[in-house]
Amino acid sequence: MGKSKTKNQKKARAEANHVAEEAYRSVPHSFVFHRGLVGKNVGQLVMDMRAVMKPYTAESLKIRKKNVLKDFVSVAGPLGVTHFIIFGKTPNSVNMRVARLPKGPMLYFKVLKYSLIKDVISTLKKHRMHEQQFIHHPLLILSNFGMDGMHVKLMATMFQHMFPSINVQKVNLNSIKRCVLLHFNPETQEIQFRHYSLKVVPVGMSRGVKKLMQEKLPDMNRFEDISELLMKGANLSESEAEQDGEDNITELPQVYSGRGNMASQQSAVRLTEIGPRMTLQLIKIQEGMGEGNILYHSMISKTEEEIQEILKRKESQMKEKGERQKQQEQNIAKKKERREEHKKKSLEGIKRKQAEAEEDSEVEDPGNQDDKAADVESDDDVEYYRQAVGEEPDEDMFPGAKKRRRSEKSNKPVKKRRLSPATSSKETISKSPKRKSAGGQNRDKMGKDRHGKEWKKSKEGEKTFGKKKFPPGKVFGFKKGGERENKFGGKKFGDKKNKDKSFRSTGQKNKSGIKKKSAGRNQGFTQKKGKR
Repeated sequence: MGKSKTKNQKKARAEANHVAEEAYRSVPHSFVFHRGLVGKNVGQLVMDMRAVMKPYTAESLKIRKKNVLKDFVSVAGPLGVTHFIIFGKTPNSVNMRVARLPKGPMLYFKVLKYSLIKDVISTLKKHRMHEQQFIHHPLLILSNFGMDGMHVKLMATMFQHMFPSINVQKVNLNSIKRCVLLHFNPETQEIQFRHYSLKVVPVGMSRGVKKLMQEKLPDMNRFEDISELLMKGANLSESEAEQDGEDNITELPQVYSGRGNMASQQSAVRLTEIGPRMTLQLIKIQEGMGEGNILYHSMISKTEEEIQEILKRKESQMKEKGERQKQQEQNIAKKKERREEHKKKSLEGIKRKQAEAEEDSEVEDPGNQDDKAADVESDDDVEYYRQAVGEEPDEDMFPGAKKRRRSEKSNKPVKKRRLSPATSSKETISKSPKRKSAGGQNRDKMGKDRHGKEWKKSKEGEKTFGKKKFPPGKVFGFKKGGERENKFGGKKFGDKKNKDKSFRSTGQKNKSGIKKKSAGRNQGFTQKKGKR
């Protein structure tokens, strides 16, 4: 197992991570994407520009058709993106826009010519491009941007802020592996964009001599003398055959990676183009993210009066827009007030209804009104039945009247009612609660059953109507021992064999069970006299 980190090592690591995060946040970041249909070649140009802007760019940025520029702006803020490079295509040309976030300006360029990385590399016999070159950001070189002109200075500052700045006193030379060259031609107003791979070699030996020293014999078919090999080199392309001279020979302040590159010694800096290559022309400069005033236009020139008119027109438009916004805010505030008032009124109405419902029981129970109406109707039907038939209706015929009578009996004293002349007798009867007989039939005091037929009162010893007389002490529904079967073991109660035997459970032996008192009619549970 490795040694555990000490307290100082952990502290140093945390400080280094914090410094790295701060340095990463302070450098500019970029989004490179396209808008609209651009085709395969322009799409590849977008990918090549992302390689140029590495490592501080979104390498795998996904774009959808429904995305608009506001979507990218809203995402760029939290991610710390400072610049946009936007490519587009029209039927006549390819366009490139460079914007500074969040408030602009935006520069519009026309891409006159362009070559992809694969096209540039295909012209080289041996290219110097590897993944380690894209770990660090490229070195920016601006050529011929010191001329007078507002648009030239603005372009120079825009390009400078697209790449991280370099401190000459503290920079590490081994981190500089690439460079981006921007050259401005004042006559044609064109900008040449180039991307190079950088290499440092010691001075004093040509490439042919180096190959001989490495025991690699070059092809010398085209040479008449070996001196040509030492002076010119063997089969070198235009980009590779760069002669060492005063322009590219310098004294290194640090040790640079490579054989023979020592500090305080002369070495030659050689550039190899790796692409992409573009020829740009500035069209216009606009304030904001494509929505502000036009600061410069290469094709359209306006006088000061026209510029003042445009400014006045925009000022009036801004005032109208502000007034519309104020009006909209006022309307929104009024709608909110109306909603609050409506809400208060509705709450007051709900509370008022609840209070009324608590005072009135009928409102509390929504079924009371229906029941009351039904009771009134049922009372009318009962009265009509009495007058038409001359008899009391059955209780089952008008259940509502029954409920009504019960409530009246509980709340009001009993009233006497005189029967209609159609009845057999003119006696007045008082309403009294009906009683149920043992047979389940209801009778009143006059001795009429529910069908209105009279019946005689039973005398002593006579059988009552609708009532079965059970012997005393006999169970309701009892049958003799021979008529029904015993469910316990298939034996019958009252059997002679079981007269003197006690009832015992099957699971327990030699224990006394429940003994029978007698067999026959009084067998089982006796019924007490009186109410049943």
